[in-house]
Amino acid sequence: MARLDSANLARARETIALYPHPRSALVPLCHIAQEQDGWLTPEAVEHIAELLGLTPAEVEGTASFYDMLHTEPVGRYLVGICTNIACLLAGGYELLEHAEDSLGTPVGGTTPDGTVTLEEVECIAYCDRAPCAIVNYRFFGPLTGADFDRLIADARAGRLAEDVPAHGTLNRVRRDGGLRVPADEVATQRAASDQARSERAAARPAGGAA
Repeated sequence: MARLDSANLARARETIALYPHPRSALVPLCHIAQEQDGWLTPEAVEHIAELLGLTPAEVEGTASFYDMLHTEPVGRYLVGICTNIACLLAGGYELLEHAEDSLGTPVGGTTPDGTVTLEEVECIAYCDRAPCAIVNYRFFGPLTGADFDRLIADARAGRLAEDVPAHGTLNRVRRDGGLRVPADEVATQRAASDQARSERAAARPAGGAA
């Protein structure tokens, strides 16, 4: 359990600088912290709150709203099995029951070795591969019970490392350009926006909307 390390603190500050208001970077910073520790530790929540001028309760309140952010420890592999209509008709519930028996943990639980957390998920838009599953948000299917067991064995043995990053890592490619705008251009545009807002306010009739 830790606050953001120096490298991730630098990433966090770069991310905050991209937004007009620091709090707009809240969810991206939560993903950075989750990439570091696999979940949002209380220390990371406090650190994010400090960086954004928020309270820890505000950070945790937002993080707890999103399924992809975890405020409690999860396994190294977050495995979700789809039971929505296409997967249901193709044996999604049977696959889920097999996974519970095979892993020895119910939905929502984590294996005793801390490797796998099992979830039941809604449609993941992989219907042509039903029944399907996600492992750290990478897609696999169609899966039989035997396929599932091989998938988990491969994950535990590190044979999926090329395709499946550690939990919390959404993208292993760092942005280097793209939407980035020079800081002076951002400052100029913000100043122009503030000036326009002031002029509209000045032109508005007193006591009523324009």
